[in-house]
Amino acid sequence: MNAPREAVVKMYAAREDIHPREIQGRYASLRWACAWLTQLLFYGLPWIGYNGRQAVLFDLGARKFHLFGLVLWPQDFIYLASLLIVCAYALFLVTTAAGRVWCGFACPQTVYTELFLWIERRIEGPRSARIRLDRQPWTLDKIGKKTAKHAAWLALALWTGFTFVGYFTPVESLMAGVRHLDLGPWESFWVLFYGLATYGNAGWLREQVCKYMCPYARFQSAMFDHDTLIVTYDRARGEPRRPLGRAAGDPASGDCIDCSLCVQVCPTGIDIRRGLQYECIGCAACVDGCNDVMDKIGKPRGLIRYATENALANGWDAARVKRRLLRPRVLGYAAVLALMAGAMAASLALRVPLKVDVIRDRGSMGREVEGGRIENVYRLQLMNTSEEARLLRIAVSGLPGASIADAEVVEIGGAASRAVAVRVRADAGRQPGARRIAFTVTALDDPAVSVHEEAAFIVPH
Repeated sequence: MNAPREAVVKMYAAREDIHPREIQGRYASLRWACAWLTQLLFYGLPWIGYNGRQAVLFDLGARKFHLFGLVLWPQDFIYLASLLIVCAYALFLVTTAAGRVWCGFACPQTVYTELFLWIERRIEGPRSARIRLDRQPWTLDKIGKKTAKHAAWLALALWTGFTFVGYFTPVESLMAGVRHLDLGPWESFWVLFYGLATYGNAGWLREQVCKYMCPYARFQSAMFDHDTLIVTYDRARGEPRRPLGRAAGDPASGDCIDCSLCVQVCPTGIDIRRGLQYECIGCAACVDGCNDVMDKIGKPRGLIRYATENALANGWDAARVKRRLLRPRVLGYAAVLALMAGAMAASLALRVPLKVDVIRDRGSMGREVEGGRIENVYRLQLMNTSEEARLLRIAVSGLPGASIADAEVVEIGGAASRAVAVRVRADAGRQPGARRIAFTVTALDDPAVSVHEEAAFIVPH
């Protein structure tokens, strides 16, 4: 009797090196436009000044976020949470309407992979030359090209890490630290960490991030329907495939000549002719490649194109596809997104640039002073979220004869906070217990800037 044979199941397929071919076309130009726009913003914003400081600075040490004229404090965390919710909802809306266009055109992984590939092509040559270079033994020429490529990659990655840290540490002081080799330990760590992460993700992992590490690829199908715009292959028009020489004069042949250019240009190495796959990032490189081939063989463009499953099944034209994009589901998502974004914008516009926290001195439960009045001590934490220094008037109400025994007008600098000790005296009677009072802090230069905060006034036994 033969012994049972053991089966070896591989849980992870060995990676095949992908060398995407460079392609020109409408969507390639759009991808580069997105890359230029996003990177000009990312690399340029830290160098823009505003009111004598960096325009965009997330100062964690001072617990202040500067966004041009807007200053956000830890108490404003709700705005950050709202922004993240709005961005996530916008991504879901775009995915429902047009698939993974974010992944294909504006995702940082896609953008930096494109930049690193551009460097690789300039140093090692086109796709065929890069494949030959990888297969040949190590020579001085190969070592020189690989060293130059990785040096350029590291330079771009480290500059990216430097720029990232420049959003949290003033970029001019950061540059001075680099110039004098006097960079702080935390700044050094994050420059190297973010730089090496960029180098690893865009230079080495590339499509592995999109295929295995990014969770968006896994749950995107939950947001797709039959009217979602995706990159598709028109099987009815393209099949059966035959090489160009064999297809000539054969009316049964489809328009696809099986040139495999759509596979060669794909950054994730898939064959779009097999249908929609989760690895597809919707970059439309295959669309540009196929259109180029169709132009050369005299066939209409659009064998591979942006379309929907319903459009392919029913033969809809482009106008019908566009009308179906504005279906009730998409319009409903867009309306909710507009309401959320509008509410957030209105909240920011109506936000009073002054915050007040009232903390009663717990070391003193209240005491009787001259004239039989009762005194409580409070600490007011004042935060001026505007860029201008202000004079603030402090008033108290809620009890007969309530008044402040200290200075009623205090000064606070722009985008600064200040703790002020305040003694409140009132004719609170002899009945012990807690009474409600209210502090009103008003800017002298603008009465509309006013905050009303309640507190407890204790009458001792």
